[in-house]
Amino acid sequence: METQIEQVQKLLDNILVDETDFFCVNFKVKPTNNFKIFLDGDNGITIEKCVQINRKLYKAIEELAIYPEGDFSLEISSPGVDEPLKLNRQYKKNIGRFVEIIFNDDSVKEGKLLEVTETDIIIETVDGKGKKAVTQQVLVPISNIKTATVQVRF
Repeated sequence: METQIEQVQKLLDNILVDETDFFCVNFKVKPTNNFKIFLDGDNGITIEKCVQINRKLYKAIEELAIYPEGDFSLEISSPGVDEPLKLNRQYKKNIGRFVEIIFNDDSVKEGKLLEVTETDIIIETVDGKGKKAVTQQVLVPISNIKTATVQVRF
């Protein structure tokens, strides 16, 4: 028998089948039945789209009486710019942006995200300043990445 959480996850998956530009990045549930769901999109996601999906999911949960007493809450939002990239799809949508990578050995490298494959990314790094600056492309296996976070530059 499916748990209530699995039922909610399945309902979300069914909603996202029709919303092919959007995908689930993280799905958390607190013991108080507080669902905190992070969605993203290939071209970002708007607050309006999060509200629309929230309403669809909330309605589906109520219609199936997964929580008969209504003792659940639902928060749907984008992960936010400070959250690490988790999915290959997120890496792809951030090509051209600067990322900070923390490797499994805790070393750190910053660079411009140039390419993404299923197993690797390529970043462009610059070492040194001015005329002594050296630009190079670095192949990074995704399996070596502990976290990768987009760096906002102004």
